[in-house]
Amino acid sequence: MTSLAATRRRLALSRFWADFRTHRAGLAGAVILLVAVLLALVAPLFISENVTSVVEGTGQKFAPPSLAEPFGTDESGRSILLMVWWGSRTSLLIGFLAALLSVVIGLVVGVAAGHFRGWLGGALMRVTDWFLVLPSLVTALVLAAILGGSTLTIVTAIAITTWPSTARLIRAQTLAVEARPYIERSKALGAGHWHITTRHVLPNVAPLLLASTTLEVASAIVTESTLAFLGASANKTSWGTMLRASYDFGAATNAAWWYILIPGLAILIVVMAFTLMGRALEAVLNPQLRRKA
Repeated sequence: MTSLAATRRRLALSRFWADFRTHRAGLAGAVILLVAVLLALVAPLFISENVTSVVEGTGQKFAPPSLAEPFGTDESGRSILLMVWWGSRTSLLIGFLAALLSVVIGLVVGVAAGHFRGWLGGALMRVTDWFLVLPSLVTALVLAAILGGSTLTIVTAIAITTWPSTARLIRAQTLAVEARPYIERSKALGAGHWHITTRHVLPNVAPLLLASTTLEVASAIVTESTLAFLGASANKTSWGTMLRASYDFGAATNAAWWYILIPGLAILIVVMAFTLMGRALEAVLNPQLRRKA
């Protein structure tokens, strides 16, 4: 029985990979993300957090890109290349953690709202609708300002304002799964709520959850950068705080275009990669999209 299950998993993975390879854009996004994550992970092996220290800046102020400094320097003579490299750790970490927390909250609320009908499901969806109508950026900014500047508070502020869309998606999929005949047979045989949600619902919503998580990371990175630019940061160097510093120290008036362009391009490339990969996963894992294709 175990070997049969393992064989089925291998076949499912091989089918998934065969389908995913046909999406060139998604494959390109996955490669870019792999490179970005690897660079962020190995950064401490080559550089230290000192590259973000003002007193460590020994270069010329607002020096343009050159052979010595490929991406130029900032207002303190620090290397933009090294700061973008080190800042990727904060931006990606907050993006992944915020997306994970958002998806966990959305999964729990969505499955509970879809499985438990009546007043409980209705109450959960009213709470979800209430969060949906809140201006997410303003709410996240207020929460970050109240809770203080740290990685945990920024992650929490982003997750609290982004989980409702995941909850609605998971609820719709849960309702579709529980309308199938084998769910009624399980209930007739005495299956409880835990058995139905963990053995039948979760395996069927997991593929959509994977695609949703990938897209949520992209959204979280953009939100973190926006919050940092508006002044609510984790007090660590990130792509968003670099854009804020370029504004504060007059990069535009000093014609230091590289100080604005390089962090912006880093955000654009990584977010685009997550989006391309997420759309490809959605097309491969969502049965409705697969049928339309």
